[in-house]
Amino acid sequence: MKNNIAHSNFLLTTRRGQRLYHDYAEPLPIIDYHCHLSPKYIAENMQFENLTQAWLKGDHYKWRAMRTCGVNERFVTGDASDWEKFQKWSETVPKTLRNPLYHWTHLELKRPFGITDRLLDGGTAKEIWDECNGKLASAQFSTQGILKQMNVEAVCTTDDPVDMLEFHQQYSKNSNGTKLFPTFRADKALAVEDPAAFAAYLKSLSKASGIAVTSFNSLLDALRARHKYFAKHGCKLSDHGLETIYAEEYTESQVRAVFKKESGP
Repeated sequence: MKNNIAHSNFLLTTRRGQRLYHDYAEPLPIIDYHCHLSPKYIAENMQFENLTQAWLKGDHYKWRAMRTCGVNERFVTGDASDWEKFQKWSETVPKTLRNPLYHWTHLELKRPFGITDRLLDGGTAKEIWDECNGKLASAQFSTQGILKQMNVEAVCTTDDPVDMLEFHQQYSKNSNGTKLFPTFRADKALAVEDPAAFAAYLKSLSKASGIAVTSFNSLLDALRARHKYFAKHGCKLSDHGLETIYAEEYTESQVRAVFKKESGP
């Protein structure tokens, strides 16, 4: 079936919109201030083995769609081969029509892979798999090669306060032009719902910061220390994934008591 999505005026329904995009926005570089790209993959200029490694590994949006469509977990995060997982995703794609995943998938096939003449489904899976894997084997399709193809000026990764940012430092010494910055995401420092996991995290934070986290105030001191460390290595942004913002009147003694209870002995 012909691909009617990956054309140059997709979603641009007016001449003014087309002019604004093609004449002004399209030539500009990409500044990606939020992503889940791996700084390790970028620093090491990783070459993906196949399309599943590049597309499906770690993509919870695609996983969710596959599960919703009844795909066995073996083909989502289980022990099925990369080809089998891609085949199951390809069979799922037509069912995502009217969901952004459908459009994202075909726009990603257009750029950077250059596939605009067919849609992805169970019948076209093998030919698209072979064509994309052939391109992924070239230097132009390494992690840094793709960033260059896409005209990416800056990438801000998502990093925990305990991360040492070694790959950001490694990359800064051998940059290909795209800038790589860490982003401070301290969700785990607020995840008190699981006391055991929270206590384990505080130990990691203590080790990373060099500050023994034994109280709420020392927790704040440790986070401040890590914040300064991140800033030293180019961090300009914070990122938070809080599902609920709790607000409650409190006293310092109550905070100390709650912290002691949640963080363990």
